[in-house]
Amino acid sequence: MDSYTRDQILAAFRGATRSEVKKVTFAPDFDAVTFGKLEYYGWTDPKIPRRAYLLVDRPDGPVALLLNRAAVKPRGRTMCTWCNDVNLTDEAVLYTVRRGGAAGRKGDTLGTLICANFGCSGNVRQLPPAYHRGTDLDLIREQRVEELRSKVHGFVDKVLSTES
Repeated sequence: MDSYTRDQILAAFRGATRSEVKKVTFAPDFDAVTFGKLEYYGWTDPKIPRRAYLLVDRPDGPVALLLNRAAVKPRGRTMCTWCNDVNLTDEAVLYTVRRGGAAGRKGDTLGTLICANFGCSGNVRQLPPAYHRGTDLDLIREQRVEELRSKVHGFVDKVLSTES
């Protein structure tokens, strides 16, 4: 993922109102983020409870989305839809996003379960345990990274699919 400035990220928001974008607060560690090791950048707003943001590289430039965390946590442990982390070191929570275009203006949303700390990029890079000799662990890691990238971009595609 390419690195971006705060202004570039703010200009990349889709489906958010100007007043919502003005209220965006970046994570305290934003200046230390290593974008090159991420398939997406996600962070929670330190000032607005239940609000988070997602930044994704796209062929036509960055896209940023405003996410809303569900008020109620799932009853049991849930698995992240994007990284499928089996270690469950972090909770997966339901995030929703307003769809693009007319559908979003009508109130249509999409939701998915994502790691609460947006640690998917690190999770998929962890080497899985070797089950037998000859397992190509690096290949498995590469496949998991590509699968994460595909799932994130598929989600963003669905969000933006109704834009005109």
